[in-house]
Order: sequence, then C-alpha cells, then structure tokens
Amino acid sequence: MNKSLLLLVLCMLLPTFADAQAKKVFVTTDENGVLVFSDSPQMGAEEVNFLARPNVMPATDPTLPKARQPASEQYEISIMQPEDQATVRDNTGSVHVSGRITPSFKRGLRVKLLIDGQAQAEPQNSTIFVLRDIERGEHKLEMQLLDATGKVIATSPVSTFYLHRASRINPN
Repeated sequence: MNKSLLLLVLCMLLPTFADAQAKKVFVTTDENGVLVFSDSPQMGAEEVNFLARPNVMPATDPTLPKARQPASEQYEISIMQPEDQATVRDNTGSVHVSGRITPSFKRGLRVKLLIDGQAQAEPQNSTIFVLRDIERGEHKLEMQLLDATGKVIATSPVSTFYLHRASRINPN
C-alpha cells in the first residue's frame, strides 16, 4: 500500500478515533486489493473495533534509528565514617563504619566492606557496618558496590584509620 495513501486514510480517520465510541467504522477490500474504510456498512464489510486492539505497529524500515537503551547509572561510593586519617579510641576494638552511595541506593545492590584488603563479612544491602575486636594500629577500609549479579560497579577510595586500644601488656 502506498505510504501517502495510508497517511491520507489515517488523517481521514483521526476524527473517528477521537469519537470511536459514538461512530462505527467498516473496512472492505476493493478489486485492486486496497482497503476501503467507511462509516456505513457495505456488502462483505467488517466492523473495525478500535478499542479492542491497541494501535501498535512495529517499525520495519531499517533506516529508522534504533530505540536507545537506558544509560546505566554511574554510582559513586565513599566512606563517611571513620574519616580518612582519623583516630578511633575504643578499648573493645569496635569501629562503626558508614558510607554513602550516589545516586540513591536501589534494590538489588549490595555493599561489601574490605578491611586491610580482606572482606569483612558477606555483602549486605546497607552501608553501615560495625566491626568488632579489631586490633590496635593502622587499618585501611574500602567499600565496593555490587550489582545483582555480584559484579563490582563502584569502589570507594581507600580510607585509613588508626585504632587506639589499651595495651594488653601495659594497661596503664
């Protein structure tokens, strides 16, 4: 079917689409195989129900641009507490670690905490961790943001903190 003829038919039917509940449309095929739309029934015509079928037509022209895929978000993760080069004083060896993710945290993402290059626990869906019984001295923290498949999609800068605890040898 000629594209200009199809466009003409569609332009003529626009008022019909707007008032589809009040009017009926019938379609027949003439001797040349061309579809003929009419508002009055003719011999062999079928009524077109515009409300029953969605007006969806797949693109068949290969020169049309392809639909854009949504851009994957670029996440950033950072350690907020303890601050880099901070001193933590806790005789039990407890350290509270918190982080921030931008843009906001989405379902399916997980956070893994590394202390001195070793995973501290299983990845979790929060950026708040409580470390227990950490030895005194210098420690390096890093957070990794994982997607639903476990792939690392963001890594925080390494943050260093110093834990001060009472000595076991000389508690004074």
